[in-house]
Amino acid sequence: MEDSMGKKNLDWSNLPFGYIKTSKSFVATWKNGEWDEGKLTSKHSFKIDECACVLQYAQTCFEGLKAYTTEHGDIVTFRPDLNAERMENSCKRLQMPVYPKEKFIEAVLKTIEANKDWVPPYGSGATLYIRPFMFGSNNVIGVKPADEYQFRILVTPVGPYFKGGAKPITVRISDLDRAAPHGTGDIKAGLNYAMSLYNIVDAHNNGFAENIYTDPATHTYLEETGGANILLVTKDGKLVTPKSGSILPSITRRSILTVAKDVLKMEVEERQINKAELKDFAECGLCGTAAVISPVGTINDHGTEIKFNDGKDEMGPVLQKIYDTLTGIQMGRLPAPEGWIYTI
Repeated sequence: MEDSMGKKNLDWSNLPFGYIKTSKSFVATWKNGEWDEGKLTSKHSFKIDECACVLQYAQTCFEGLKAYTTEHGDIVTFRPDLNAERMENSCKRLQMPVYPKEKFIEAVLKTIEANKDWVPPYGSGATLYIRPFMFGSNNVIGVKPADEYQFRILVTPVGPYFKGGAKPITVRISDLDRAAPHGTGDIKAGLNYAMSLYNIVDAHNNGFAENIYTDPATHTYLEETGGANILLVTKDGKLVTPKSGSILPSITRRSILTVAKDVLKMEVEERQINKAELKDFAECGLCGTAAVISPVGTINDHGTEIKFNDGKDEMGPVLQKIYDTLTGIQMGRLPAPEGWIYTI
């Protein structure tokens, strides 16, 4: 499995976007009102009671970020402080103890360090996916928060989310809702993703890559897809993204808005977007940790097709420029805004 450098001998360029067991995971336990020290472990499974809160009442949340090998051979990760803050918000909303931000960042860096042989080489298109998560672990039968929790971090090398480059996808506007108004749409709770599973399978069965959800109150304004935020580009090159209280604040989207505004000097707007406006936009994409930006070629609104980038089989020029700039920053080819890149 290893070459002389200790780097795992995997077919890096052909990795699936899937789970591979690596050397170490991180685990910390909350018991009697406090967190233990936390430690790295080579055990990748654990026992929980059949009545564990996570199994009965889905008391769980998670995060997703990546580690990369840069052009200069450094191993880095991207803005883990924002993941720590977002997980804090998720925990507060789900009545779970917060794993402190500094400790979260330290645990992420320590877990990457312990798995550095699993970080794919620069240029392979692959990355090390990092999944911090927390769940209620003791048995609870009445509906209430757990008393004991595990905070864990697993890592796994993954290939690109889209094989063969990001070809424009076809998505549909959905009639179902991903989240309730004033609900949990803006936190990374496992239950949000459970709610989207029926609909994503149905979308795939009908030839669509994803569902675009509209606001649950009026079904008029764009929200996000099951797993990504939406980006739109006007005909005169302005970047516009939906504003809503029930969508997840994607770290990739927030970084894209900063890059577009400060680095590329583009006009950027975050606002409510009526689905009737879609036909007026030149480009459309989805953004998230896994794929960074996926171009949308067609949105199907109940049989009406809206095409982007003149129907070309490639990412539109504005989104491509944003993608190249952000991935350039992540991979060390371009200077990063202060505090964005953590070197291991």
